[in-house]
Amino acid sequence: MPSDFSVKPTLTGELVLLRPFVDDDLAAFEAILADPEVARLTGSPPGEALEPARLRAWYGTRNSQPDRLDLAVVDRATGACVGEVVLNEWDRHNDSCNFRTLIGPAGRDRGLGTEAVRLVVGYGFEQLGLHRIGLEVFAFNPRARRAYEKVGFVAEGTLRQVLRDGDGWVDATVMSILAPEWAAHRGHPAG
Repeated sequence: MPSDFSVKPTLTGELVLLRPFVDDDLAAFEAILADPEVARLTGSPPGEALEPARLRAWYGTRNSQPDRLDLAVVDRATGACVGEVVLNEWDRHNDSCNFRTLIGPAGRDRGLGTEAVRLVVGYGFEQLGLHRIGLEVFAFNPRARRAYEKVGFVAEGTLRQVLRDGDGWVDATVMSILAPEWAAHRGHPAG
């Protein structure tokens, strides 16, 4: 097993391909990150656009990071990059990490996100030897929460009013999936 996250695999599903980033992904991410719904659902400050140079610097270094795994989500039907999946905040001692994802408008409501989550979580447990993968999902993002539940993430608790949303506040649900759970259902829990 790899001793860190330095291996950047290509993972293939029926609907999506997860792969390391390439230069051609930059245009897709400029559009994805400019989408107001993506900004809101990821908790990004309103109107905060990433300049092209910063975007290029960020995505240009993802493939060389030994302590995290960032992969582009590619729609196999069109060949278009529609988002990303990330295993980050790696705790080597406790074999755990955080998970986050974003899917742009071209990849929504077709099962691409659920399959991408299933592929990268499976890789985390089966190839990286992780014990726990956790995440936070905002209360106004039921689509993401449902995708996580379909893969087997379990709600652990609520972080109250963690994000300002206009004049109001939004809670986040903490969720996780453990290696023994994954071993029992491989991302297809009953129910």
